[in-house]
Amino acid sequence: MNDVNAATIDESRLINRMGWRLMPLLGVLYLVAYIDRSNISFAKLQMLGSLGLSEVAYGLGASLFFIGYLIFEIPSNVLLHKYGAPRWMARIMFTWGVVTILLAFTQNATMFYALRFLLGASEAGLYPGVIYYLTLWFPQRHRVRMLGYFTVGSSLGNMVGAPICGYLLDKGGLLGLQGWQLVFVVTGIPSVLLTFVVLYLLPKSPQQATFLNEGEKRWLVNTLTAESTQARSAARHGSFLSVLTEPRVLGMAFYYMMLSISVYGVSYWLPTLVKGFGVSNTTNGLLNIIPWLMATIVLATLPSRLRKGNRAVVAMLVSSLLGMVFFLSSVFLPSHGLRFAALCFGAPCLYLLIPCFWTIPSKFLHGARAAAGIAAINSLGNIGGFIAQNLVPFVKQVTGSTRAPMLVPSCCMVIFAVVTLLILRRGQREPQRADDSALPHNAH
Repeated sequence: MNDVNAATIDESRLINRMGWRLMPLLGVLYLVAYIDRSNISFAKLQMLGSLGLSEVAYGLGASLFFIGYLIFEIPSNVLLHKYGAPRWMARIMFTWGVVTILLAFTQNATMFYALRFLLGASEAGLYPGVIYYLTLWFPQRHRVRMLGYFTVGSSLGNMVGAPICGYLLDKGGLLGLQGWQLVFVVTGIPSVLLTFVVLYLLPKSPQQATFLNEGEKRWLVNTLTAESTQARSAARHGSFLSVLTEPRVLGMAFYYMMLSISVYGVSYWLPTLVKGFGVSNTTNGLLNIIPWLMATIVLATLPSRLRKGNRAVVAMLVSSLLGMVFFLSSVFLPSHGLRFAALCFGAPCLYLLIPCFWTIPSKFLHGARAAAGIAAINSLGNIGGFIAQNLVPFVKQVTGSTRAPMLVPSCCMVIFAVVTLLILRRGQREPQRADDSALPHNAH
């Protein structure tokens, strides 16, 4: 790296400018994605009766999203690496928007199952694609903050989607559609419109960014190349597909699965749980704002404080233990108000784990191997969504309680905390090997 160029670059100012240029659009993409994921939990309140499905049958259909996601995630991320983020993310936005709208015209269980599978196949690659995309722009020390800003999109998606979906459920009859049909039509349109925004506003790489001057591009490329070279010197070599059998990747996938079960279990079941309070659909949506607003505040403030040393891993340990306590409390506390308050505090614990977690894989995955490896971790880990949306209604059916399903995220947080403790202890024993501190090789 040229010393003169390095001396003239204000790193903090450059990273902030890049963040303001890239993160709002990426955050909006994830916000819309999460609205399209949360709509299924609100549509359920009317769709069950309309299609004549049981809770378990509906949970199976909803969970087929994750099977399509699993099958197509890795190919999608590899194609994103090949064709570039703008074109491939635009394709993702368009196809999932169309499929979401088609869900409004579901006639029977078979059609519902097929469309949910196609929705997962359509959206596959978005989240790991953005994680990979950020590694092309931001040095390692800045990624936890940017991932925090990006993850705000998911909590905002739940927060914004909840009142919209609740309101639409109470507006059945508009345009001749039932409330649950309006939910799918209205939430599907934004992703179609964003197709064109992505194509024209999202730069492919720093080298093609018009908002960076030549010195800034040179500094950024050299910095990222130096980080990648240093990490590769101690990392395993092989083809990008060999990463799929790497123990650390498989271990990280299991680790992420515990988080995925918790996140999707809570977000899927929360509207049903609140409906049990005896409130209207609109009030249900408004109450669902609260936990996601708290998660948004946490994501907007804490990740930027976790850049140094092993703070992110320590935060994961504390957050997972607190999450376990809050979700257990939501089952056993004596009143609706106290149980709901426990869920409101549990949701931020889950969402803080997400940006902290994704700083770990990028320490030992780079280039095409990063595209494949991050996609593998995300897709295998997202089997947790399939498990959650089947296990949660099953627990309700077996126990007869709408509260008992929150035992599922409680148990997952215990496992997550144990693995986090192993990571933390290994990192303390071998601080000089940053790439090996990511995960114990036998922790899978």
